[in-house]
Amino acid sequence: MAIGILSARCCLTPDPASMHHIKRGFILLVVLTLSLLVVAYIYHSPYNHFNVVNLIKSCKTESLAVSKDFWNKMHSTTSISTNPVPQHQYVAHPSNYHFIIDEHEKCKQINPFVVFMVPVALYQREARNAIRSTWGNETTVQGKTVLTLFVVGLTVGADSEKAQQQLEEESRQHRDLIQSNFVDSYFNLTIKTMVTMDWLATRCPQATFSMKVDSDMYINLENLMTLLLRPELPRQNYITGFLMWDRPVIRNKKSRYYVSEELYPDTKYPTYVLGVAYVFSNDLPKKLVEASKDVAPFNIEDAYIGACLKQIGVKPSRSPDPSQFRTYMKDPKHHDLSKVITTIARSPKQIVEFWKSVKRQT
Repeated sequence: MAIGILSARCCLTPDPASMHHIKRGFILLVVLTLSLLVVAYIYHSPYNHFNVVNLIKSCKTESLAVSKDFWNKMHSTTSISTNPVPQHQYVAHPSNYHFIIDEHEKCKQINPFVVFMVPVALYQREARNAIRSTWGNETTVQGKTVLTLFVVGLTVGADSEKAQQQLEEESRQHRDLIQSNFVDSYFNLTIKTMVTMDWLATRCPQATFSMKVDSDMYINLENLMTLLLRPELPRQNYITGFLMWDRPVIRNKKSRYYVSEELYPDTKYPTYVLGVAYVFSNDLPKKLVEASKDVAPFNIEDAYIGACLKQIGVKPSRSPDPSQFRTYMKDPKHHDLSKVITTIARSPKQIVEFWKSVKRQT
């Protein structure tokens, strides 16, 4: 009761010092509340991993060389405004990024029929060399010119400067590297894929087909070319590979493939082509880049391409022989590698083994 009376008295006859402390406390409380609201807004934004995390990561290295336009757009996605901001178009859409290492004249020089784009981490030189010494070394298949290029992002860490210097030297030696200024990570594979599509659309529109190929894949170019040269095969709005139908969205937060409802609200993905390797008519990259302005990004890159395909009204096609697009083979020694188009190798060394095995049979 005494405490209650004392409190009432203080409220009725406040002294100047008490009022000063009260005002100060109230101002601090307001500032703290507003700060928490801003943090909560950014944290719960469905695009926070794409814009805020990458922005923080990018501050760790001078080699990011992000353009002024990119910084302005990134700022616009994290600021609170009364006007609706189309955040997704400033995230995975490739206009936010630029090329640090580029082979922009390559397609003009050789006019390829098929371009193989291999996303690979900066440090995976052994994987690049395995491809360079096997299927990636081919320049002509069944009279058609082919081109193989590797797509990398930026790395962060203590050795990032040295790694960048080594990559630039590798580029001067092989002239087959494309590097863009996004941070290379598993979560950023969607960005990496869209940057790849942008390169094809802007640097190599004259190619007839392109193929996105992971760095652990063996590709039988003869079988692929036989498929692409079939007279009935469409040369527009065509994409094929290992098809994925009715795939549920993984909501288990412990899964590598977890996608939140904020990033992708539907329970199932549209039909898409497994990202390890898929081939497509080269009119699609430009259309996919355009579609990505209106399709909110999420971190499953092949399913995201499926969502963009749905946006433009293109359905992935079943291959004439679906068994040619394989994932892992349980016993590759007893499987006829000469009949496949793609299969996953367990190491760079196995890519070389698969290649030599097929060569011995021909």
